[in-house]
Amino acid sequence: MSVLELTNELKKLIDDRHEKFINTEGPIDKKDYEFFNRVKEETKPMFELAEDWLMAAEEFVKKRDVRVHPNQVKSTHENVEMLILHSYYLDVERKRFKELHQSSHYVLDMILADIK
Repeated sequence: MSVLELTNELKKLIDDRHEKFINTEGPIDKKDYEFFNRVKEETKPMFELAEDWLMAAEEFVKKRDVRVHPNQVKSTHENVEMLILHSYYLDVERKRFKELHQSSHYVLDMILADIK
């Protein structure tokens, strides 16, 4: 997939995770083995998408004159991973989750603007 496609997919993913975080009641028992295995299974493709995006975005940023710095790409990748996990475990304040979500969107939107 291209950087454009991966970025759009990642934006959809973090919006889905945001929706799940907002609409799920918590807290979750972190010692629940069955829940852990379900999370592991469900998040695997999400983490793969985030990793694919990281590789493509790093290449895109290195090869072009863009506004996004490589450190922003790396930080956004880390933020997306946190959004994925926090959307299941609900172990972070809503304000912090919203900040991670907005920060990720900001960088993803900058990349989309640089593509066009």
